[in-house]
Amino acid sequence: MFIDLAKIKLQAGDGGNGAVSFHREKYVSAGGPDGGDGGKGGDLLFLADNHLSTLADFRYKRSYAAQNGVNGSGNRCSGKNGEDLIIRVPRGTLVKEAATGRLLADISGDTPVRIAKGGKGGWGNARFATPTRQIPRFAKPGRPGDKLEVQLELKLLADVGLVGFPNVGKSTLISMVSQARPEIANYHFTTSPPCLGLCAWKKGSLL
Repeated sequence: MFIDLAKIKLQAGDGGNGAVSFHREKYVSAGGPDGGDGGKGGDLLFLADNHLSTLADFRYKRSYAAQNGVNGSGNRCSGKNGEDLIIRVPRGTLVKEAATGRLLADISGDTPVRIAKGGKGGWGNARFATPTRQIPRFAKPGRPGDKLEVQLELKLLADVGLVGFPNVGKSTLISMVSQARPEIANYHFTTSPPCLGLCAWKKGSLL
């Protein structure tokens, strides 16, 4: 099935929370703050894939979420960053904001494009220690990641198009000269959705 429009929801990872912790070990009665920072949330990126030619997969899975950052811990240990999520789409896919129609990206190159940014990790209480505030009992929570709904639109890049009256043999011709396999029957409007075919062309003639 050829699908050239799809609407999906994206959720970048939330940042991990900073830790409230104090150094404790034998013979050290009052250790200082040692809470680590939270990890950064994962980003959502789109990447062009030449092996894809339709947006049909996005009709079955409509929500995508990257990993959250891990919370910080004691001994100034920072939390692990959330893994980025790479979404592969056909080359020439437009990513638009669903609510406004604003174009966010044209996925035509070979470089991944970030659409949703993960939240920053929160600071641990070790970062808030000062000469006048030596025992901070608070930390900073992680920031939420971007959350948005986007519409994917596949640009159709065709060199030749067939236009004609219904039931005159357009689909039959495409099936004979290309690798397309449209439905063919003896009634009008048999082929309702677009049907793309690929032809090999060399020295002015079909192979």
